[in-house]
Amino acid sequence: MRVATDIGGTFTDLVFFEYDKKNKEVTNVKVSKSSTTPGEYEKGILNTIKKIDLDLNTIEFFAHGTTVVINAITERKGAKTALITTEGFRDVLEIARGTRPDLYNFNFKKEAPFVARYLRHEVKERINYLGEIITPLDTRNVDEMVKYFISENVESIAICLLHAYKNPIHEKQLGELIKQNYPNIEVITSHEVSREWREYERTSSTVLSAYVKPIATKYLNNLTDNLRKLGYKNNLYIMQSNGGITTVEDVKANPITLIESGPASGMLGAVVLGRTIGKENLIVLDIGGTTAKCTLIENGTPKIVTTYNIEKTKTQAGFPILTPVIDIVEIGNGGGSIAWLDDGGKMRVGPKSAGANPGPSSYGKGGINFTTTDANVVCNRIHKDYFLGGELIPDFKSIEKAARPLCKELDMTIEEVARGVIRVANSNMVNALKSVSVNKGYDPRDFTLVVIGGGGPMHGAYLAEELQIPEVIIPLNAGVFSAFGMLMSDLRRDYIRTDVMDLNADNFSTLKNVFQEMKDEAVEAYRRDLYEKEDVAFEYYLDLRYDGQEHSVKLKLTDLSNLQMDFIEKAFNDLHKKRYAFSLTDTKIEIVNYHLVAEVIVNKPVIAKVIAKGKNVEDALISIENVDFDVYGIHKSNFYDREKLEPEMTIQGPAIVVEPSTSTVVPPKHQFIIDEYANIIISKIK
Repeated sequence: MRVATDIGGTFTDLVFFEYDKKNKEVTNVKVSKSSTTPGEYEKGILNTIKKIDLDLNTIEFFAHGTTVVINAITERKGAKTALITTEGFRDVLEIARGTRPDLYNFNFKKEAPFVARYLRHEVKERINYLGEIITPLDTRNVDEMVKYFISENVESIAICLLHAYKNPIHEKQLGELIKQNYPNIEVITSHEVSREWREYERTSSTVLSAYVKPIATKYLNNLTDNLRKLGYKNNLYIMQSNGGITTVEDVKANPITLIESGPASGMLGAVVLGRTIGKENLIVLDIGGTTAKCTLIENGTPKIVTTYNIEKTKTQAGFPILTPVIDIVEIGNGGGSIAWLDDGGKMRVGPKSAGANPGPSSYGKGGINFTTTDANVVCNRIHKDYFLGGELIPDFKSIEKAARPLCKELDMTIEEVARGVIRVANSNMVNALKSVSVNKGYDPRDFTLVVIGGGGPMHGAYLAEELQIPEVIIPLNAGVFSAFGMLMSDLRRDYIRTDVMDLNADNFSTLKNVFQEMKDEAVEAYRRDLYEKEDVAFEYYLDLRYDGQEHSVKLKLTDLSNLQMDFIEKAFNDLHKKRYAFSLTDTKIEIVNYHLVAEVIVNKPVIAKVIAKGKNVEDALISIENVDFDVYGIHKSNFYDREKLEPEMTIQGPAIVVEPSTSTVVPPKHQFIIDEYANIIISKIK
């Protein structure tokens, strides 16, 4: 029996299933959904467990994804943090980068750093870019420095010394000294976070990891203790941003790896689903209560980036983080996104959200703003008897009250405003989908759209039509699919080293040595988690660039034992041309970073086929009601119970398919089929 939980901005989801170990097929699935509990996130998880009366004594595997890290950063609720750096580099964090998104954007500004200047101190030491010690580490003022931090109520110390990515010896000495003498203060060093170059990005990453370390450690300890009290006896696994799970102890050492913990699992679940049904080119869209996230999967493999930016907008620089993350574009557009008018009278939707408390006005919990969910209720795209899984009846009086200011300002009826809100929300999501496809050289028509999350199935058909994507897949239990994805994840650790050199056959031996060092480090880390060397599988990547370029692109190596220059050069040139529309075939190529992925394959179930029981479509019919489909007009539409739909059923729209965690909207001129895995597949009727 296996369980996964995912904490979102609005809801906390749980998926539980039993599976037959002999054939690995799932025999029983239960889902549970509860409001997220900000400040005490573990309570939301415990509530989902109580809802289905789950006995944790019977559970052999528990995986968890959380927003605690990203929330602590965006809400500025992390620990008071200090920074120790090399003499002369105290202000790297504040200087940051001088680049603007466009040349004449004078509204662009840099946010205040997470560590104020009075808490940024220096030590005398110097290591050069080759890793050679120029000035030995001087620790004489360290005690005085740390005592000052403690007097200022500092809870966490980040250590980032110059060129420590190449040689971390001074960071190790300094970190161990402080940990020994001051065990009650959290300490994290940059080489524990990233061995990748770029001084500002490395400092930013270390500071942010230190900033969330106390709160993440406390949260994970509380969660672990609560699960043990309820009878869970095995290891708790945590979902990372790279699409893999790892142990709690590994995460507590560097919690910034959880920056996109929840969204990554949904994307990985889509990868497993695609492989199962033979569709490996996917665009995945996850619409939750607060945000919409999307990514592109090519040939069954999600894109991984090692530099991730948070809070970056057209007017804000944001903060870079050097950690492997599935290449996700995230926008503030979810079910709880608030509709509002800008100074020019133009309607906007998001990024502000009604969140879990009070939530959309339709929840009847005191929400005073009109949201995307409310708009879908007004258009009757959510059956009133199945709202929030049937737990609530929509509060129509609150909806009317929340919409009144918009109706008055726009001189529109509530129905017209609702259509407008959904159109604007769809437009925002289309732009996000373009940013992972068209903007990166991919044609959406060559992909299948997979929509997940509580809001995804309500918008998927319209988004696919706009981008001419031929079909939309809504998996079973789409509303809690991110939690499901965790149950299909393997243990994963990423190791990245910067060592700039020319790409040529003479350097192949050095290349292999660098990868071997990282492999030894990975094997040792997994050994501490009681996994053998034989359990670990490896993938090899190089970050390459043309001589004279600033940034690089990532290329996967098929085999380290048989490296061929012609193959690597051609593969890089082709990849660069696809990404940037040009290649420089006569220009020297440089290696920048070495990226090793070390995975342990977890014994997990397979997605089983659903056996038809001979039911008719009429058996699944709930009711026939008028539904507003915007440009398609208002139509009498069939509402179906998804649990009663069976494989090989083909149904023409207009229709709404209802399930406990979401509703699927099938507009007129569209149809859907139920495939052998109980997925809903929507396509436009030609």
